[in-house]
Amino acid sequence: MTTRPRHDRPSPRDARLSGLEVWLTGTPAELDAATAALTDAGHLTQHGIRRPLTGTDAGRYRLYLRLTLTATGRRAPAADTADAGGALIDLAAARAHRRTA
Repeated sequence: MTTRPRHDRPSPRDARLSGLEVWLTGTPAELDAATAALTDAGHLTQHGIRRPLTGTDAGRYRLYLRLTLTATGRRAPAADTADAGGALIDLAAARAHRRTA
């Protein structure tokens, strides 16, 4: 039996992929907050199924998102590095102070 060489190229039947692809891993609350923040930044074009992780990551989930973002020219403010432990973002307050394009 002879095998033909494999041609590694996109199938003409597949739609062209575009946008930002993101794999998120975290607790349900973290995934909800991250999804809300990313949705505020752009248009959510694909929302995967939340899949539970196992072993030492039990209680955490992974989630795939695809978004369409628009370049706005705005830069995110520099992160405060004084607290190396990090902090949670108050999304409601951030949304209230956000400027629309």
